[in-house]
Amino acid sequence: MRIVNWIVKNLHLLISLWIVVPTAFIYGSPSILSQQLNIQVNTIDLSNMLKAIMCLYLGISIVWILGIWKTNYWKRATELNILFMLTLATGRALSMITDGLPTNGYIFGIIAELFLGLFSIYQLKKYSQE
Repeated sequence: MRIVNWIVKNLHLLISLWIVVPTAFIYGSPSILSQQLNIQVNTIDLSNMLKAIMCLYLGISIVWILGIWKTNYWKRATELNILFMLTLATGRALSMITDGLPTNGYIFGIIAELFLGLFSIYQLKKYSQE
């Protein structure tokens, strides 16, 4: 029963890791990026920006891992998850309004980010009272 409680408490962080870590490597790998998201990396500047995003995603993932592994980091990791997911969703929504609809992968992205951001708020409220 203890493992089930641990999984439920950390579910938002576990799902985020499951999505964000592979996404980081896709963003940092131009050949995979062009296959998966129809993005052509034609300049060193774009490649540089995408590798920086890859490392940002991996760095944030380290905080989530710390939150899962060490209970005294859980609240910070959850707050970071809320900020990360909801700001990504806000940026995607802004782009959809100003630029039009993206491919299905990015539409899935906004749905997942909204869900994870809101679910993380729920988790924070639920488990901060313990």
